[in-house]
Amino acid sequence: MVKARQDMVMRGDCIDAMRQLDDASIDMIFADPPYNMQLGQSVLIRPDHSRVDGIDDGDTWDQFGSFAAYDSFTTNWMTEARRILKPDGTIWVIGSYHNIFRVGAVMQNLGFWTLNDVIWLKSNPMPNFRGRRMTNAHETLIWASRQRNSRYTFNYQAMKTFNDDRQLRSDWWLPICSGNERLKSDGVKAHPTQKPEALLARVVMASTRPGDVILDPFFGTGTTGVVAKRLRRHWIGIEADPEYATLAEQRIEATRAVGDPDLLEMPERRAEVKIPFGALLDQGLIKAGDKLTCEKGDYKATVRVDGSLKAGDDSGSIHSLAAKLQGRQSCNGWTFWYTKQNRKTVIIDALRQEARSNLGL
Repeated sequence: MVKARQDMVMRGDCIDAMRQLDDASIDMIFADPPYNMQLGQSVLIRPDHSRVDGIDDGDTWDQFGSFAAYDSFTTNWMTEARRILKPDGTIWVIGSYHNIFRVGAVMQNLGFWTLNDVIWLKSNPMPNFRGRRMTNAHETLIWASRQRNSRYTFNYQAMKTFNDDRQLRSDWWLPICSGNERLKSDGVKAHPTQKPEALLARVVMASTRPGDVILDPFFGTGTTGVVAKRLRRHWIGIEADPEYATLAEQRIEATRAVGDPDLLEMPERRAEVKIPFGALLDQGLIKAGDKLTCEKGDYKATVRVDGSLKAGDDSGSIHSLAAKLQGRQSCNGWTFWYTKQNRKTVIIDALRQEARSNLGL
């Protein structure tokens, strides 16, 4: 059995793997489960009589014998997903007309609270060649909190800025994965349903903060991990197919995080009460004498009893000392400093959110 930890691919069944994760340990889940495209068919045929990639090669990842079997599978993995989500965590599930309505019903039955259904409008969908149906030009994402009263993360102002100062809508116009982004193996698509990085980037930016832990229980070739790493979030991927898992690991290893953590600071929290660093000491989340370090370990500091930091002969607040050590005019200390807790590296901004939650803010 592989011990679960952050920033790794867990190989095996998603339900078994999720059972290895601690209760309330995940900030956000992105799930792209099997679409259940085959019911009573040995091969899935498009209207032009061509076979769908990934379904005609003996794979069984998207095959279920009945709707009841699919509903049971969905209930089982979503039950584990809800257990490991933090009380204020959220889940995104993407699907097509084959499965998304059944998925949504299971989510509501389990107590998830729907926040939005988002329509991904594909700017370059595959056409319907025979003209017997309309072109399938969209997929649906359900965004839900763990429970009705969750104080979930939504970076409203940041997404408004992203959308040219207009409130972000629930219809997202994005192309399907293609070109250099599409992974190839021996000249053919490595994965039949690889999602575009732009789609995951929008999900991650909208509903997480730097340092959050994101789980993808159907990891595929690792798009969620690539985006999470680039945006300085932690990630855990679960993948049953060893070839996909290897491709994901190689792809993520080649990904580089945004160089300057300050570039990830999103002008949000306009309605949030400011929490001073000293509040973390008041609540015991940080203690005098604790060691802080930057992400790469180049700079280190010690917490003093008054909430200031000391590094050699230099001292100051979490912000001023971080700026001074780097020779900069300013620096956001909340996203610069990290600490060790229970053998895990934790960004102190995550502790600020915990302090805010403890105060009922």
